[in-house]
Amino acid sequence: MTRIDDTPAAWDERTQLTTFLDYTRDTARAKCAGLSEEDARKALLPGSPLMTMSGLINHLRWVEYYWFQVVFLGEDDQGPWTEEDPDREMRVAVDFPLAQLLDEYADQSARYRDLVSAHHLDTQAKRPVRNGLHVDLRWILLHLTEETARHNGHLDILREMLDGTTG
Repeated sequence: MTRIDDTPAAWDERTQLTTFLDYTRDTARAKCAGLSEEDARKALLPGSPLMTMSGLINHLRWVEYYWFQVVFLGEDDQGPWTEEDPDREMRVAVDFPLAQLLDEYADQSARYRDLVSAHHLDTQAKRPVRNGLHVDLRWILLHLTEETARHNGHLDILREMLDGTTG
């Protein structure tokens, strides 16, 4: 797999935060390089039947949507999940080609890069989180980096189990 550079072009806070989020995004996409459609849809962990490479990529896409559009901008939630099926974004991912999911994730990431560049890091989200607090954009960037990095570990494990690819 191709190593993606995590060294920021500048050392200001915004550049460091966005560089690390982009690094984790790029790493998630790199974990899928050369993967067959069949393997992208395989659930290998008996206790986690929704954890597929496709499911994780779609989950990452929709997690960013939720935090940027629903929480930060305050838009209505149009995500694929429902009260009856809260993990639906992972379930429906197997119905789409992996290349489409990766392209949509990359396109969305570019749009969110523009959104982030247009707002100050101290800008508070329009919607509160579970504890009633309004997090700021800085917190959302840190949270998304953590979320994506954690799922990159899952992608690592699945990829090695699928075809032995590591890195």
